[in-house]
Amino acid sequence: MAQAHNGRIALEYETFGSSGTPLLLISGTGVQMLIWPDAFCEALVARGFHVARFDNRDTGLSTHLDGASTPSMFTAMLRPATAPYRLAEMADDAVAVMDALGWPAAHIVGSSLGGMIAQELALRHPSRVLTLTSMMSTCSARIATMPTKAVMNALKTLDGTPVRDAEDAGDRALALKRVMGAGGYPLDEQLIRDIGRRSYLRCPDDDEADRRQRVAMIASGDRRKRLGRVRVPTLVIHGEKDPVIGVKGGRATARAIPGARLRIFPEMAHDLPSALWPDVIDEIASLTTAQTPAPR
Repeated sequence: MAQAHNGRIALEYETFGSSGTPLLLISGTGVQMLIWPDAFCEALVARGFHVARFDNRDTGLSTHLDGASTPSMFTAMLRPATAPYRLAEMADDAVAVMDALGWPAAHIVGSSLGGMIAQELALRHPSRVLTLTSMMSTCSARIATMPTKAVMNALKTLDGTPVRDAEDAGDRALALKRVMGAGGYPLDEQLIRDIGRRSYLRCPDDDEADRRQRVAMIASGDRRKRLGRVRVPTLVIHGEKDPVIGVKGGRATARAIPGARLRIFPEMAHDLPSALWPDVIDEIASLTTAQTPAPR
């Protein structure tokens, strides 16, 4: 692994493959780069991509803004400037990773909060984006961002008890995935536990850091009007059964971006099950062969 830098922010990243078309994976709230499984990254390499994944600021081995004053969600909505950072800065972090890799441009794939960061990246740095794939995400902090009661209860239960060790971290990851990713596909329990354990050993969960990322999302507001400026081929992927960011978020994102293709998987929740990897990778590969401006 290696580090890129955006000013005082260090960003831990890792690559798969040594050549091919650049593709950058951006992770969601509070999860480390490991959320993009090694085997998924290798499958992308097999399709001709040079893949990079990284820890967003405030996650994993990247810089944590410990001690930063973080407003409430309500305050962040009313007064965005009170947030320690917004999605714009997180998009700039992604560009710093691309700079460190020597990539003039890349195919950008983001999941959940990572999809929002990817959208912001396409707006702030259009020349650096070859294609945009937004997965399990939304185009506005006010659209489909209220999780179901079951998800909220699970989060409340887990937040109330400290993680004891790596094994406990793996068990908790699986417990949460059973609620968030409980669609129509079997869960790969061994993989989920492994990601939870490895993430804990790299860097235990940081609740305050997670809150800063959620505040960044709220403070960044509504992107729908600005997304009308996006001119790269765009793919929006969402699950009909997503209990974290409802499918309405995916539909709104696709409507906001000219020429965007919307692919909804009826049995998918807030997860990328291995059973869907071939379909998702096919969709991404098909998009990247287009690379023509979307219609105005």
